[in-house]
Amino acid sequence: MNVHTLGLRKEFGKTVAADVAHRFREEIITCRLKPGESLKFEDLRSRFGVSFSTLREALMTLVSDGFVINEQQRGFHVAPATLEELVDITEARVLVEKEALRKAIERGNDDWEIRLISALHQLNRIEERTKGKLSHDVEWRRAHREFHQALVSGCASPTLISFQSVLFDRSERFRSLSASYRPNPRNKSGEHKALMKAAIARDADEATMLIERHIRATTENVKKYALKALTGVAEK
Repeated sequence: MNVHTLGLRKEFGKTVAADVAHRFREEIITCRLKPGESLKFEDLRSRFGVSFSTLREALMTLVSDGFVINEQQRGFHVAPATLEELVDITEARVLVEKEALRKAIERGNDDWEIRLISALHQLNRIEERTKGKLSHDVEWRRAHREFHQALVSGCASPTLISFQSVLFDRSERFRSLSASYRPNPRNKSGEHKALMKAAIARDADEATMLIERHIRATTENVKKYALKALTGVAEK
C-alpha cells in the first residue's frame, strides 16, 4: 500500500475503494472530470496506486450513484450532464424539499432549530474565510450540504430525508457548472439566512417559496450561462 493510499484511508477512515470513489466523486462534481470523459483503467490505477479490483469496485459504486456509466463496448465514462437530467432533478428536488421542509416546520423541536442555526453559522464562517469559488471548496460544500440537511431534518420522515440527500448530491455537478460560468456570484449567504429565518419563524409558506426559488435559481443560471458545458447541447 503506497503513501497516497495510506493518506486516503487516514483522511476518510473507510475502505480503499470507498476512498477512491470519494475522490472520483469530488472530481466529477467539480467538473475536473468532464461529462462524458473516458475513465481508462491503466491511467487511473497508476494515479491512485490501487489494484484493478479496487478501482473497479470504486467505479461500480459511482455507477450505482449515477455519476459514472459502464457500457459494454466503451467501458467506464463520466455520466453525461444533460439539460433533461438537470430539469428532472430540479423538479424532483422542489417536490421533495418543499414537502420535507413543510413537515420539518410542523414537527421540528428545539433541537432542530439549534441544528439549523448552528449549520448556518458554520456555513457563514467558512464563507468569510474562503477565497475563490465556493463551489470548488470541499469544506464549504460539506457545510452547504449540512445546512440543507438541517433544514429538512425535523420532518420525521427517513424516506424524505433519504430522497433529499440523493437528489442534493445529484445536483452538485450542475451547481458547480452554474458557479463556473455565471458572470456574477449569487448572494447565497442572504438566501440561506432568509430560509433559516422563515423556518425558525414557522412560516411554512414563506420557507417553501424560498427553497423552491433557491433550487430553481441554479437551473436558470445553467440554462442561461452554461448550456455549452452540458452533454448533447449544441452551441448557439
